[in-house]
Amino acid sequence: MTIEDIKRIISDDETKHLELKKTTGELKDGMHSACAFLNTEGGWLIFGIAPTSLKIVGQDVTESTRRELAQVLVGIEPAVDVSVEYVDVPDGKGKQLIAMYFDGWVRGMAPYTYHGRPYIRVESTTKVMPREMFEERLRESKPGKFAWDAQIAEGVAIDDLDEERIRNAVRLGIAGGRVNASAEGDTVESLLRKFNLLKDGRPTNAAVMLFAKNTDDFPQMLLRMACFDGIDKNVFIDNKQEKGNFFDLLDAGMAFCFRHLSLSGKIIGLRREEHLEIPAEALREALINALCHRQYDDPRTSVSLAIYDDRIEIMNPGRFPMGLTEESIMEPHDSYPTNLKIAQVLYQTTYSEKWGSGVKRMTDLCREQNLPYPCYRLGNGTVCIVFKKAQIETADGLIKDRKELTERQRIILEMVALDSSLSAKAMSEKMSEKMSEKMSEKDTVDVRTIERDLARLKKMGVLTREGGRKQGRWVILSE
Repeated sequence: MTIEDIKRIISDDETKHLELKKTTGELKDGMHSACAFLNTEGGWLIFGIAPTSLKIVGQDVTESTRRELAQVLVGIEPAVDVSVEYVDVPDGKGKQLIAMYFDGWVRGMAPYTYHGRPYIRVESTTKVMPREMFEERLRESKPGKFAWDAQIAEGVAIDDLDEERIRNAVRLGIAGGRVNASAEGDTVESLLRKFNLLKDGRPTNAAVMLFAKNTDDFPQMLLRMACFDGIDKNVFIDNKQEKGNFFDLLDAGMAFCFRHLSLSGKIIGLRREEHLEIPAEALREALINALCHRQYDDPRTSVSLAIYDDRIEIMNPGRFPMGLTEESIMEPHDSYPTNLKIAQVLYQTTYSEKWGSGVKRMTDLCREQNLPYPCYRLGNGTVCIVFKKAQIETADGLIKDRKELTERQRIILEMVALDSSLSAKAMSEKMSEKMSEKMSEKDTVDVRTIERDLARLKKMGVLTREGGRKQGRWVILSE
């Protein structure tokens, strides 16, 4: 390296990739920046240049200087191999510059520390790495040791897990050829060991997430679901929360979609095929991804499912793996699971693949129904996948196409066609009986929900009311 090389490096003043110090009297501060370069995108640390004026002054470099430099570099952990350049200053009467380049991301996400503290580079400033970032990097660098799903679930015993859920998952794995058939006769403890869900003989957080009977002590095991009237969050049609393990939340989310999305069908050969307005398999894949890959460390966070007139949004706490963006995730890519233990069990039980192919499957399913491709949106610590509906709107912006009605709204029209004098209470009772054929017996449709649907049908111009509340009748305006 020559003095001309130094001049080129410092031409842009101090930047995200450059730290200048006048002398090695500032070695400690310099090592903070060196650690920050290692934890970000790399950079130069140069001694012998005035940071403000950029004047090349150099300094006397003695054997003591070299020893001191070697000693401070030992303070960076893990150990770093860095080449130190000594550059003569022209007409500097023997003075030299000391230049060192520190590569970034050498250990991937694993953080470096200087005397036990991690640092990062923010523009041209060196700062202590926030604790949350440090812990997240530890988890990503050594997921088997630090990841949330690999930790022991405090206060949880094997008996607190749902044996039926575990054995059903095993049967799916056997049917899919990913679990040995002999596993069906194993004890629950043996199955958990085979799924790698025990640590020191105790269930891990992954075991709780997948199979817990009760998740009250894990508030992040929550799915928030809402259906809105319109394209914003001003008016609720339905608002529900479900607590439970992975399978409970997946079932609840899919039931909510079937309840609020319209179903259409066509005759193919001798069979009638029915489809949700957004492919059910695509929604299921998105829900599985959200539940599997979300960040579980913060108990205040949860996955959400929101249905609007024009779209469906499924949002989870977390972020994309390093190197993936909203655009690149739509292209073929490797799988980078946030929760390795959970992802492995879902793969073994055929709920997911390990090839990063989920986005392509969702895209293909939407294309088959002539729908817009799903897209991703990154927020403040969240990842959201958006499915857009195929809608036909009238001039006043109201949806009148019958295929845009929810299943419940279609059932209301069927009931009204048979008996136009039905009250909302009577509709609620009949609806609960009818819906229970497709959903669990505990699900009921209350009067307020029916009244909201009736209001929506009137707003859409499909239904109207003639006469008073007691003596009037319902009239269908649109087929």
